[in-house]
Amino acid sequence: MVKNAIEMRGITKTFPGVIANDNVSITVRENEIHALLGENGAGKSTLMSILFGSYEPDKGKIFIHGKEVEIKDPNDATRLGIGMVHQHFKLVENFTVAENIVLGTEPTNRFGIVDIAKAEKKVSEISEKYGLSVNPKEKIEDITVGMQQRVEILKVLYREANIIIFDEPTAVLTPQEIDELMQIIHLLKKEGKSIIIITHKLKEIKAVGERCTVLRRGKVVTTVNVSDVSEQELAEKMVGRAVKFDVDKKPLKAGKVVLSVKNISVKDPRGQLAVNNLSIDVRSSEIVGIAGVDGNGQRELIYGITGLSPLEAGSIELDGENISKYSIKRRIEAGLGHVPEDRQKHGFVSEFYLAENIALKTYYKEPYSSKHGILHFEAMKKKASQLIKDFDIRAGEGAMTITGSMSGGNQQKVIISREIDLSPKVLIIAQPTRGLDVGAIEYIRQRIIDERDKGRAILLISFELDEIMNLCDRIATISKGTIVGIFNQGEVTEREIGYMMAGSKDKDVIDSVKETGANNA
Repeated sequence: MVKNAIEMRGITKTFPGVIANDNVSITVRENEIHALLGENGAGKSTLMSILFGSYEPDKGKIFIHGKEVEIKDPNDATRLGIGMVHQHFKLVENFTVAENIVLGTEPTNRFGIVDIAKAEKKVSEISEKYGLSVNPKEKIEDITVGMQQRVEILKVLYREANIIIFDEPTAVLTPQEIDELMQIIHLLKKEGKSIIIITHKLKEIKAVGERCTVLRRGKVVTTVNVSDVSEQELAEKMVGRAVKFDVDKKPLKAGKVVLSVKNISVKDPRGQLAVNNLSIDVRSSEIVGIAGVDGNGQRELIYGITGLSPLEAGSIELDGENISKYSIKRRIEAGLGHVPEDRQKHGFVSEFYLAENIALKTYYKEPYSSKHGILHFEAMKKKASQLIKDFDIRAGEGAMTITGSMSGGNQQKVIISREIDLSPKVLIIAQPTRGLDVGAIEYIRQRIIDERDKGRAILLISFELDEIMNLCDRIATISKGTIVGIFNQGEVTEREIGYMMAGSKDKDVIDSVKETGANNA
C-alpha cells in the first residue's frame, strides 16, 4: 500500500488583489521525488512556503505521514522533519562550513561552550555518508557555488529532515555541478527521503522526477507520472498552450563596434580585484554572452560598465564616446540599458506602483513630466498598461500594483519591458530569465533576439548555459575575473564551456575533450 509523506488539502492563501493558492490539494508519497511546475505567479513558492511554515494558509489542512499538523513557522517544520534548500543560499560568508550548518543548533560541552570540534565531526560523517565531499573547516567565501549548495543540503540533513524541498536548485550551477546534484538527489531518495523539487527546467524533471503536479493561476491543473509525458507536454500543461523551445534567429549580420570595454579592472566590495585587465567588444546586431560560474567577476564587470562601481583601470566606449567617468544617469542618456541581476536592489523600487517603476529612468522627460517639472501620472499608467499587455505581466491591480507585492518573475518582466521599451544602443542583460516559467522564457528570449535584429548591441550574462548557447552569436567564458576564451556560436559544446567556466584554458580543454571523445569512439 502506497503511503503519503505529505497531504495538503484545500489550501487557500490570498494576498491583496491575488489568490495565490485556490483550494490546492497535493500529495507526495513517501520516498518519492515529486516535481512542482507552474508559471510565475502560479502559486508554487507560496504553497511550499506554507509547508515550510513561512506562511499560514487561510484555509486547508496539512497532513505529515498521515497525521494532521499545524505548521506556524519554520521551527515547526523542522521538528516535523521538513527541510528546505533555498534558491538563494542563506549562508554567512565569513563563517566556516560547520559553523553555518549548526547555526542555531550548536552543540555545547558541559560548560555551555560551543563544541565546534563535535560539530565538525558530525558534519564530516554526514558529508561522507551522502558523498557530498565538503570540508567542514573551510570558510564559505572560499568555496565554489556548487559546494555552497552542498552546505545548504547538509544543513537540512544535519537537522534530520526526511522531507526535503529544493527550490530552483540548479539556477547557478555548471553542467558538471548539475549532474552531481542530480546524483545527490537520487542518493537521498535511496536513503528513504521524500523530495519535492521546484524547477522550470523540464529536462531536470525528466531526469529525476517520478510524479509532477502542475499549477496554473493558483489551481492544480493535473498530476502526472513524469515517465508518461514529454517535455513539450509538460510545458503545454504549465502554460496552457504550445511552447517553442528554439528561438527564431536570423543569420548574424553584425555591424560596427558599439560597446568597447578596454583593459578594465574593478574591485569587489571587499576591495579585492574581481575584474582584472578585461577587454571585450560588442557590435551592433550582435549578442555576446558571458558564461561563468557565479562569483568570477560577472557582477563587478556589469557594475563597472553601468557605473555602479568605479574602474580601477581601463576605459569604456559607447558608440565611440568614452563613458568611463559618466554618472549612471548620463550613461543611460548616452544609450546604455541595463537589466540587473539583483532586480530588487537595482531594478525597481519595491514600494512604488508598477507605473512609477516603468517610468523610473525617464520620469523627468515628456510625456511623463512637463517642462515645469510636473509629473503626468496618467501617461505613466498608460505606458504601464501597454507593457503589462505586451509582456503578459501578472499584476493584480494593473498599473497601480505595488511592485514589491508581485512574484519575482513578474517583477523581472517589469524591468525587461522597461529597458526594451527605452530602445538603448547597448543592452546589458544579466540573468534575464532567472525564475521565469517556460512561457515567459520563450517570450523574453524572442524579444532579446528581436532587439538584436533591430540593430541593438547586447551583452548577455547568464548562468543558464542553454540560454547562452541558443541566444548568443559569440560566447566569452570568464574565470577569476578574466576572459578565458571567446568563440563563435557552434564552435564549442555546452560541456566544453562548462570546463572553461571551471577555469581551464580554452585550447587545452577543447583539445582534451575532443581527444577523449576520439579515444572513446
